Amino acid sequence: MSKKNLFIIFILYFFLFSLFSLDIPYLSGRVNDYTNTLDDNTITLLENKLANYEEKTTNQIAVLIIQSLEGENLNEFSIKTAERWKLGQKGKDNGVLLLVALNDRKLRIEVGYGLEEYLTDLKCGRIIRNKITPYFKTNNYDQGIIEGVDSIIKVIEGADNLDEQNTKTKNNQVNFIDSQVDDLDIVMRILMGFFIFGIIGLFTFIGIVAPRGFAGWFLYFFLIPFWAMFPIVIVGTKITLYILVIYLIGFPVAKIFMKTCGKNIPWLNKLNKSFRTSGRNSGFSSSSSSSSFSSSSSGFSGGGGSFGGGGASGSW
Repeated sequence: MSKKNLFIIFILYFFLFSLFSLDIPYLSGRVNDYTNTLDDNTITLLENKLANYEEKTTNQIAVLIIQSLEGENLNEFSIKTAERWKLGQKGKDNGVLLLVALNDRKLRIEVGYGLEEYLTDLKCGRIIRNKITPYFKTNNYDQGIIEGVDSIIKVIEGADNLDEQNTKTKNNQVNFIDSQVDDLDIVMRILMGFFIFGIIGLFTFIGIVAPRGFAGWFLYFFLIPFWAMFPIVIVGTKITLYILVIYLIGFPVAKIFMKTCGKNIPWLNKLNKSFRTSGRNSGFSSSSSSSSFSSSSSGFSGGGGSFGGGGASGSW
């Protein structure tokens, strides 16, 4: 294929990609509601508050509400918008974008480099979980945005009380992890689920039917951290806790059942026989199994700030 044809294909591909990708909205002010969701009084209140805050600190905070992501990834679209708008001052990178996609029921706080020290990913996750989404779930978007903006400002100024409202740090971390899980693409979640549950489930099955007691119980204890951690990526922390309890109780029960009633199950007898044969031929033992598993119109505009992906996402 000639260089000319390759160039034409590249141009066509770029054109089609640009045609079907979601356009970044025009920065019309500090509050950009392209869905007519917010009340005019709310917009005026937020515009004045954010303008006064910027005049006092030079930090730029903007709000964007769109109808849908149209298939775009929330994190990628958020950072593309923040970079295009150049929120924050050049050299300070002190911009923040609060993005809400109504139909997708997703939102994200995108933080500029210069504010990541104050608006950490964990604190952004807390703001989303504790300040914004409770109002969004009752369709009170005005108050949710107001609470979110107020909390962002308070956190930057160090006047937040998020820690007091969440007495257990572990629960806060759980909420943040779940917010990331909610943002996973459904196809990716299914593929990862097949991979993770397939592998862990296979070794669990081997541990249950293994004729040698020590090898089976070794696998039982060995797999506990895997059942406690890996499913979080797919189903979140709460469901993972249930899965772990089922495993902790179900494995011993299944093991005892196999030991007492296994002789009456033909396929299990054949499997046990193959275990014993392979064990003698390959020297399979608990030690060998151990080694195998180790393996607006106001003229507002961005000031030139930069973003690097800091912040947090959530849904309601």
